[in-house]
Amino acid sequence: MSSPYPYDPPTTPTPAGSGSRLAAVVAHLSAPIAALVSAGWLSLLGPLIVYLVKKDDPLARRAAAGAFNFNLAFWVLYLVSWLLIFTVIGAVIGIPLIIVLFVVSLWCHVKGAIRAANDEPYDYPFQIRVLS
Repeated sequence: MSSPYPYDPPTTPTPAGSGSRLAAVVAHLSAPIAALVSAGWLSLLGPLIVYLVKKDDPLARRAAAGAFNFNLAFWVLYLVSWLLIFTVIGAVIGIPLIIVLFVVSLWCHVKGAIRAANDEPYDYPFQIRVLS
């Protein structure tokens, strides 16, 4: 039976349920929210919790592992930035570096959340692969 509207997109079942999609979006967005609250120190916690709770769900697990691995790399860079800020000469490098890290991190997490909402995988750049 054809649709009464000729321009309706075909309906296809999604491979992941809405709970899986929501968990993947939360995995992506929990890191920048925690980073805002804690100045970058707790950004690993949200993706790790989602990873541990949803480890049997492939979409959520991949999103959480990618977000955790990405945040691990950026956490090391944040640490270097904060150490540079506490030196007189390093503050010139440390402050802009924190701003750049935050903007890049936010961009990647939002892009990942949008892809997860569309049931698409997202591979973060600059990952230190610890979780898979």
